[in-house]
Amino acid sequence: MIKKQLYRFYKFIKKPYNVILSVLLIVLGYLTLFPMLTMIKDTFTVHVSESMRLKQAAGTFTLNHWLKVLFDPSSLSVFYKPFLNSLVTSLGACLVALVFGGVFSWLITRTNIRWKKALSSLFIFPYIMPSWTLALAWFNVFKNSVVGGVPGTFQALTGIEPPNWFAYGAFPIALVTGLHYAPFAYIMIGGVLRNMDANLEEAAMMLKTKRNRIVRKITIPMILPAVLSTFLLVFSSAMSSFAVPQFLGLPVRYQVLTTQLYRTLNGINPGQGYCIAMIMILLSVGILAFNQRMVGTRKNYTTVTGKSSNISLVNLKKARNVISVIALILIVIVSILPLVSFALESVILRPGDYSPSNFTLQFWIGTAEENSIANNEAGLLRNPNLWKALWNSLKLSIICAITAGSLGFLAGYGIVRGRGTKLAKVVDNLAFFPYLMPSMAFSVIYLSMFSTRHGPIPALYGSFFLLVLIGTVKYMPFASRSGINSMLQLSNQIEEAGEIIGVSWPKRMGRLVIPIQKSSFISGYLLPFTSCMRELSLFVLLVTPQNRVLTTLLFQYNEKGWSQYSNGINLMIVIIVLVVNAVVNKVTGASIDKGIGG
Repeated sequence: MIKKQLYRFYKFIKKPYNVILSVLLIVLGYLTLFPMLTMIKDTFTVHVSESMRLKQAAGTFTLNHWLKVLFDPSSLSVFYKPFLNSLVTSLGACLVALVFGGVFSWLITRTNIRWKKALSSLFIFPYIMPSWTLALAWFNVFKNSVVGGVPGTFQALTGIEPPNWFAYGAFPIALVTGLHYAPFAYIMIGGVLRNMDANLEEAAMMLKTKRNRIVRKITIPMILPAVLSTFLLVFSSAMSSFAVPQFLGLPVRYQVLTTQLYRTLNGINPGQGYCIAMIMILLSVGILAFNQRMVGTRKNYTTVTGKSSNISLVNLKKARNVISVIALILIVIVSILPLVSFALESVILRPGDYSPSNFTLQFWIGTAEENSIANNEAGLLRNPNLWKALWNSLKLSIICAITAGSLGFLAGYGIVRGRGTKLAKVVDNLAFFPYLMPSMAFSVIYLSMFSTRHGPIPALYGSFFLLVLIGTVKYMPFASRSGINSMLQLSNQIEEAGEIIGVSWPKRMGRLVIPIQKSSFISGYLLPFTSCMRELSLFVLLVTPQNRVLTTLLFQYNEKGWSQYSNGINLMIVIIVLVVNAVVNKVTGASIDKGIGG
């Protein structure tokens, strides 16, 4: 009996993918499930900062956190009002993303609009850039003198003061978030429109059906699954957004779940913050599970049949030039003007004054003595804090890219080679699990787990290693999806041929598998780098003055009201992200808008 079990074990570990999956099961289980259990425990535990107020010893059991969040009279401001605000802004963002992205995808795929390739590339810009880029640009242009006393570009140029509801709060948060995620709708709906079978539309046209009736009765029903997936994806992303509500909601104290979470964890009620984070995680998982269920029930919603694919483009006729110019102007406003805004605001001495005498480079190259406005902070290019944060950002992004990319590649290899086994399914779910959680909530989990010692694992809070750890786990789903997709394209016979002639597994990987799918694997390394470089929500609770990164330094300067510095740093981050994305496209040959545009 023992010999039989030993033989089974030997056969099991002889297959490299079983060893990989087993190790990943242990590592990912500890880094995903165990932190979740720790956070759940903390929702029922009295914390040090709460012990005097609750009159209970730290570490004892309590239901006070959940009662305060859900049932106390104060829960209206602690949870229900921020939750309602999150719903309003998320639904508004979905509406903006679907209308803007959906209409644009239809124009690109179904009409003879001009400059398709250029428009398609520019439309992706808002998603490539950090989510808070448009928020800061909106703040620069439309801030008023009512809140803060300093007018924005619009008021300075026109003399018209934007009302508070337009400049801050729900409207700009929903609009900016929707514009950032509009490329989701463009990519998903545009892909369906481009690839769907045109037979039904051709048949309707032969019967002399009006074009608007064809769109309502045939085209829209065919793209409904993509519309639903986009809605749920944008809704989930908007609910977990932190930077946009923080930039545009803080001036009028408009709180959503993520900003309320940040506020409670930095205050004296961390237990309530853990409860809010738990609710956010359940909401996110529920939304994505609903998406999977809805998509799964529409498996017969065929759009590609292999038959007719000759789509008859709508002739815009005389309106072609007008619509093309309007589309170009709108996309330039969303994609290019924010960069101009950041550059402009970073060289203005007194915000709101755009006279030539008010322009200066002191916030870039000035000495500490010259910048009395910012408490004698040296210009960005001479500022040791910026160079340290830039080095930390690059170092963190590179390390996370290497670790997340390598683990993601191994996970993809093991999951595909072990496909159909329970072990592969469990590891696949664990590798994807961090994607389901909002960045802020995931940060709370690691804050809860690593703020104290657990056996041989020391308290990691305040260390650079903790940032690397959470960045690796959070961005591993990107790399694992890339690894899975690339391995699914690779036949087992290629590796089996090497195994038959006695080539070891490391050599098979180094000389066969990796060279064949090199571009996909490189993408698996570079995408985590790009994401980590522009991340704020994931790190804002975990950084200290010693290990802060560019995004958190920007956040700190913005909270202090040093707009020139925050705009300058934002410009630097966007340029770095765009350059890296260009390198990704150059090296891998992949572009998220490829196959949609003209």
